[in-house]
Amino acid sequence: MSSGELRRLAKVERDLRVARRLLAIAAALEGLSREAAARIAGMDRQTLRDWVIRYNRGGPAGLSDHWGDGRPCRLTEGQQATLKAIVLQGPDPEADGVSTWRLIDLCRIVQERFGVIYSETGMGKLMHSLGLSWQTP
Repeated sequence: MSSGELRRLAKVERDLRVARRLLAIAAALEGLSREAAARIAGMDRQTLRDWVIRYNRGGPAGLSDHWGDGRPCRLTEGQQATLKAIVLQGPDPEADGVSTWRLIDLCRIVQERFGVIYSETGMGKLMHSLGLSWQTP
């Protein structure tokens, strides 16, 4: 693509990161040094080189970020449903020794029942992903 076409694409691009990359490549095509073109886009020369390689392989679509899905949950969907039911049912003060679930209590339950160790922070994130606030437990 010509530098003018890249600039037109950058103008209509919704992702500002992709637009910056398009403009940097357009500047390099117009004859600016890679260092100057990278500076225009707020990156260093090596980063621009990496984006040029991705552009050459995949065209403008190759300039998009490809984020992963992240780390999968350590509990299966069935185990998550069981844990949510436990939380919603609430503790039995006589059997569990507490009147309200705390995250540390849920960490202990998950370790005993499912053999999976969670930190309190991780358990809080799990509760959030299950649609429960930190106040629900």
